[in-house]
Amino acid sequence: MNQPLQILQEVFGYKSFTGKQEEIIVELVENNNHCLVLMPTGAGKSLCYQIPALIFNGGTIVISPLIALMQDQVDALKRKSVKADFINSTVKPNERTKRLENFVNGKIKILYVTPERFRKKEFVEKIKNAKISLLAVDEAHCISEWGHDFRPDYSRIAEFRKLLGNPLTIALTATATPEVQKDIIDKLGLTTNQIKLYHQGIQRPNLALACTDVYDENETMNEIEKVVKNYNGSGIIYFSLIKTLQQYSELLEQKGIKHSVYHGRLEAEKRKQIQRDFLSGKENIILATNAFGMGIDKPDIRFVIHAEVPSSIESYYQEIGRAGRDGKASLCKLLYNQNDLYTQMEFIKWANPNADYYEKIFQLLREDIQKVNALGIQYLREQMSDRDKNDFRVETVLAMLDRYGVTEGSLTKGTLVLLKELPTELKNEKRLKLKLQNDNKKLLSVVNYFKTENCRRVYISEYFGFHDQQPCGNCDVCTNNLKA
Repeated sequence: MNQPLQILQEVFGYKSFTGKQEEIIVELVENNNHCLVLMPTGAGKSLCYQIPALIFNGGTIVISPLIALMQDQVDALKRKSVKADFINSTVKPNERTKRLENFVNGKIKILYVTPERFRKKEFVEKIKNAKISLLAVDEAHCISEWGHDFRPDYSRIAEFRKLLGNPLTIALTATATPEVQKDIIDKLGLTTNQIKLYHQGIQRPNLALACTDVYDENETMNEIEKVVKNYNGSGIIYFSLIKTLQQYSELLEQKGIKHSVYHGRLEAEKRKQIQRDFLSGKENIILATNAFGMGIDKPDIRFVIHAEVPSSIESYYQEIGRAGRDGKASLCKLLYNQNDLYTQMEFIKWANPNADYYEKIFQLLREDIQKVNALGIQYLREQMSDRDKNDFRVETVLAMLDRYGVTEGSLTKGTLVLLKELPTELKNEKRLKLKLQNDNKKLLSVVNYFKTENCRRVYISEYFGFHDQQPCGNCDVCTNNLKA
């Protein structure tokens, strides 16, 4: 028996590889080639680096932006007796030091870290001494400023690779357009000739893709009810706004349809409990914002409904990928209401402040950060004359200042510290306008997905640059064409 298959069976408990997993592992282990992997959510991307990590002599570093997900993955690996750990801001300093020393000394095989960890001098100094055989960059679309979840620290990956001795590298994502794929390769410090591209398109034939035009609350509710009654099992209903989510929660309650709600305003412990109840089957239906789903590895989700229009094909594809991981028939339905577009356009506007707005907030922090810490976010809002309670430009600026390493600490805890000047990227009005246009184009692609008269699966495949797909025969467009 070959070594990868043996590890797959004995450590991870699977009988055989799926999709391109084995090809990718062989490419890394036997051919020593860098890989860029585009694989659908739930298709087993993690095994593509976890199995090589157990074969190589040295350690594997996994860079991941998702703190909750890295904890889940490490817990799962430890249950399989794999020596793995993570270091992020939730870990106490003494424990961080201990875990890092264990990795450097070879007592830990796989270490998960956030990209922000490379800002810390003590981490950088110690990690140089580790013997690293593989660098895995998870959620690699975060590297690209044209991606839907850009993180500036990810754009320093080439610098991290050099620091680690330019190890063999695998970058993995479920969502990357051709433009983003090119950006990922560039930001890794590699060329297209130095990296092997693997993609599985959106090979999830059990997912039935469908869209329905809805005009008002009644029509939306009727569609939700129809799906809930026709699909036995678990389901997620996504909303863009917490207000709308709560409104439909009340309507479902009135109709006696049992469900849970999940959104960012709930306390962390409450969110964890809801997630646990959903995973265990205690709760079957969950109404959620896009805050829900990362790390949800529940095989029997029978339907995913988008009750409001999502902001991009990337986020939509990631969210529908949570359905039908057991291979059984599952429905992914988008309810399209023209009015939702105005909500998303507002979101896009608030997520893209102009250079002047960045400069003003930076000056407020520079002038009197103690006052800002004492009075909190509301003080900044008042200074910026933000009267619209849905305007979250202040939050966007604070998040970007943190991501660029301009600030450290937390405004809610009164510990915000200014570390350096505003970076060029946040002062360049032309660049910021291009980013705004790019986000609006992403929204337009969702509109075109709804309006397409061709196979919906082919539309998504072509959006991500895969032009060799045949009509799926399983979406509403294909089945209507068969009836015609």
